[in-house]
Amino acid sequence: MINIKENLELNTLNHSCAHLMAQAIKHLYPHAKFWVGPVIDDGFYYDMDIGEDVIKEEDFPKIEKEMKKISKDGKKIVRIELTKQEALEMFKDDEYKLDLIEHLPEDQVITAYRQGDYTDLCRGPHVDSVKEIKYFKLLKASGAYYKGDSSNKMLQRVYGVCFKTQEDLDQQLALIEEAKKRDHKKLGKELELFMMSEYAPGMPFFLPKGMILRNVLENYWYEEHTKEGYIFVKTPIMMSKELWETSGHWQNYKENMYTSMVDDKEFAIKPMNCPGSMLVYKNSLHSYKDLPLRIGELGQVHRHEASGALNGLFRVRTFTQDDAHIFMTLDQIESEVIKLIAFIDRVYSTFGLPYEIELSTRPEKKYIGDLAIWNKSEEALANACKHAGKDFKINPGDGAFYGPKLDFHVKDSLGRVWQCGTIQLDMNLPERFDLTYVDASGQKVRPVMLHRVIFGSIERFIGILIEHFAGAFPTWLAPVQVNILPVSENHVAYAKEVKAKLESLKIRCELDDSNEKLGYRLRNSQIKKIPYTLVIGDKEVESNSVTYRIYSHQEQINVPYEEFVKLITQEIDTRALRK
Repeated sequence: MINIKENLELNTLNHSCAHLMAQAIKHLYPHAKFWVGPVIDDGFYYDMDIGEDVIKEEDFPKIEKEMKKISKDGKKIVRIELTKQEALEMFKDDEYKLDLIEHLPEDQVITAYRQGDYTDLCRGPHVDSVKEIKYFKLLKASGAYYKGDSSNKMLQRVYGVCFKTQEDLDQQLALIEEAKKRDHKKLGKELELFMMSEYAPGMPFFLPKGMILRNVLENYWYEEHTKEGYIFVKTPIMMSKELWETSGHWQNYKENMYTSMVDDKEFAIKPMNCPGSMLVYKNSLHSYKDLPLRIGELGQVHRHEASGALNGLFRVRTFTQDDAHIFMTLDQIESEVIKLIAFIDRVYSTFGLPYEIELSTRPEKKYIGDLAIWNKSEEALANACKHAGKDFKINPGDGAFYGPKLDFHVKDSLGRVWQCGTIQLDMNLPERFDLTYVDASGQKVRPVMLHRVIFGSIERFIGILIEHFAGAFPTWLAPVQVNILPVSENHVAYAKEVKAKLESLKIRCELDDSNEKLGYRLRNSQIKKIPYTLVIGDKEVESNSVTYRIYSHQEQINVPYEEFVKLITQEIDTRALRK
């Protein structure tokens, strides 16, 4: 799936199409007023106020018809430069545009774009003429609070997408349809993995099958980190205001934190695990011989996200970060990052997720730390990628004020890109918390620190995996690995025997001996996306065998029981991906 936002030509075309859609809506709903209409990864949207009217998906054909009519008219798209006063006069009857303009500097040149009878405030750029905007589709309509604030008025948001050719549009629409089938919210409900409740907005409830998936994933995380020499900690979920003042979160992040009074003292639920890890490091004296020290924590955090931004497992208010904080000497950065890249590569390849790396460098103005250390740190990150044999893209000036970083963008089976892993160098918190180690000459020295995540968050990564695998997880991850179907009551005893033996090998099984016909039970097993379905009839009972059917395959294969055990245990032990 193409990232439209990052493709300059498609970005411009989709932004122009957003204006075309707005013009068509203005023709059909003359009282409509428009807020913002940005390009997003998979197209564009426009937020609008059309009073008491409501745009529904059944209204899309008439809007698209009007868009095509305007496109055929072929008007030029003209850029207009305005002073702030001229802009205020031009949009004096539109409170949404006035709000945008009033927040701009007095001396800023403001631009608007005109196409026929429609003019909108906009930075641009746009295509030359509306006749270039031919192949488009409106996708969905939803509500969106003005400025994303739930205390403001609810506006309407209409999404769309535009391409240069009908073939490209059709291909994208097919991918969008496939993405709908893979929607983790839909599959999460159908496969009984998780639920949401109005009693805890943005806070997922993991159901028994989802909890199995989560536990398998977390056990894998601990197993792989143990191999890499990490030690593990658990820090409190709530800590006092003074800690968050020391870390800087109180001053810079308080509006996103949940706070409470305890014994007349203000506390905050942690939005990040880092400060707790600083206290763990500071709890004991450290020598250069202890470094690098790798401290891992699956830590639950809470952040107050806007209600309109909440989206299944992808955007939540509580989640578990697979955090680690690595303390080291300056000279250890490169070797440690090389080791980390190899580790991250191994993890992502387990799930069949290719990835790209982006190096974000020092901001131009606001940064802390010595310039020489910045240069050496950036060079170390770049060299680590080169020595690991990994290409990377430079994202100049986009590092945090406290250090450069590597971001890992994974690509799922539909070609969609997700930012998951991060290796972030931090020169800020070791200073704020006065962290030290004793070097070879007996002097106290400030350690270098890396923050890093691989999954990003357990919840979001599970959401990505649901969509990546379309709910058909590899056998090692699947909540139920084998579904056993006795043909009749005569075969139930042997089916139960097979189930007990498989469970003794820690293979997760279900037995469906309901009164439904075998065909119905087979279909149900496919709907549940269970990797292996075993059919037990006369032949299987007599020969101590099983007949298995792999999910999404029609073929049924009869093998001795021991052979099936060998097959499935090897698949689980090697964490094989499904063919």
